[in-house]
Amino acid sequence: MIQIIADQIGYKTGSRKSAVLRGNVPKTFEVKNLQSGKVVYTGSLSEPVKNEHAGETDYIADFTDVTEPGEYCIQAEGCKPSMPFAIGDHVYDQVTHDLLRFFYLQRCGVEVQEKYAGVFAHPSCHDTPARIHGTNQTLDVRGGWHDAGDYGRYIVAAAVAVADLLLAYENDPAQFEQDLNIPESTLAVPDLLSEVRFELEWMLKMQIPESGEVYHKVTCAGFPDLPVMPEDEREELIICPPSITATADFAAVMAMATRFYMDYDEVFAKRCLRAAIKAYDAMQGMFLPGGFKNPKDIVTGEYCDSSDVDERYWAAAELYKTTGEERYHEDVRRQLKKGIIHGYGWTDVGSFGNAAYLSTRQYPVDEDLIKQLEQSVVDYANMLLGYARKDAYGFSLPEYEWGSNMYVANNAYHLYDAYRITGKSEYLEAAREQVHYLLGRNANAVCFVTGSGTVSPENPHHRPSAAKRQAMCGMLVGGPDEGFHDACTQEKLRDAAPARVYIDDLDSYSTNEVTIYWNSAILMALSVV
Repeated sequence: MIQIIADQIGYKTGSRKSAVLRGNVPKTFEVKNLQSGKVVYTGSLSEPVKNEHAGETDYIADFTDVTEPGEYCIQAEGCKPSMPFAIGDHVYDQVTHDLLRFFYLQRCGVEVQEKYAGVFAHPSCHDTPARIHGTNQTLDVRGGWHDAGDYGRYIVAAAVAVADLLLAYENDPAQFEQDLNIPESTLAVPDLLSEVRFELEWMLKMQIPESGEVYHKVTCAGFPDLPVMPEDEREELIICPPSITATADFAAVMAMATRFYMDYDEVFAKRCLRAAIKAYDAMQGMFLPGGFKNPKDIVTGEYCDSSDVDERYWAAAELYKTTGEERYHEDVRRQLKKGIIHGYGWTDVGSFGNAAYLSTRQYPVDEDLIKQLEQSVVDYANMLLGYARKDAYGFSLPEYEWGSNMYVANNAYHLYDAYRITGKSEYLEAAREQVHYLLGRNANAVCFVTGSGTVSPENPHHRPSAAKRQAMCGMLVGGPDEGFHDACTQEKLRDAAPARVYIDDLDSYSTNEVTIYWNSAILMALSVV
């Protein structure tokens, strides 16, 4: 068992730096510069920390005082050295680039060219007209990103991924304006905005022009076999009925996009705004009795959500921030009276609404509501901080659930929200701890981003990777899932501690799959740490 565990990518020069030692270890540790071969720091370990999630006893090695840029490892007597890591101000540039490149490689309905994609190039896929479920009517809905390890395209997932990416760009334009080597790289528009626009153009095709409602998803009736490249899935494409959550999320993200594209393409930005308003108006007459349900002949991802309060709120907040129209402000107030909801995932999107309203500057806001929101954001962060402080790895959840890595990444942003409100560094440092967890400082000693660090997933539940027999670089996998939601973990990890219910196996869709909104979540976290 690996005993010394650090972030396999690295640490910013001015940030807190720590590694975890576990098991029977000495009381001191050393930090070694790998270029010079010299020990640059010797420190004492913390008192033991009982880690029930991982079934182990841990010790913290704090080496915050090491600030000289370079390559390092942690060593201790009787232990194998940690995997190497870097210290520097730009340690996350490459992993950020790889995570962003993933979206081009997930493009649907167009040729993904070899000069941009290498081995993962493929001809145009899923480019036949799709049938609207329950009718003989067809629609051209080519485009967008494949959602996950399969080839479905889902509006609620798309909206969250787009929102994450736009927020990441807003937080750190310099880092997120990098050249992504995509066909649009020659344009004056930043590559990230070009890539996001590819998804937005598909989303616009999913809106019903007459009513403004938005179709929930387009997939085949079932999932394709493993392995199969996207151009080889040739079953009928089926568009599922509209849903309130898809329509509200669409309204929110189109209003949001309006602000980002106005300086680059005013015609497109205004098109997004018109679509947002039409969806918002349609949303008023839609209701959610139990949430979206798959038709009986469809078994692909359901993305069911039993509450639409947070989706309606997010839409109102984004449209108010964009237009300043009082009717949206009234709806913000009305929705907040039902309670403040937090969440940056596809199920709970309340934090997107909170962020939009708290950052509204051009139009008047209700100062009492602002105070309530700020206090609620800080209270939520304090809860996460409590979880993180009890765990040697800084894990900020009470349990390891399906998609735990997404929640960890989202929690980094929740913690940053509290830092932005209070200015207290403890929140920012806790946010950084979440990123360290994802990049290798966890009980599995795995960097959960494919192709990064020393040890990362090689067999993700991702059909193109399976077909090419190599992991596509730059994908965040789902991470530990103590619910044992697939047969692979049930069979191979039945006795594992919760933190270790992770396996690098193609068949483990509950721990080793990838999605666009998991990648976007870690990118949003990386934009602020």
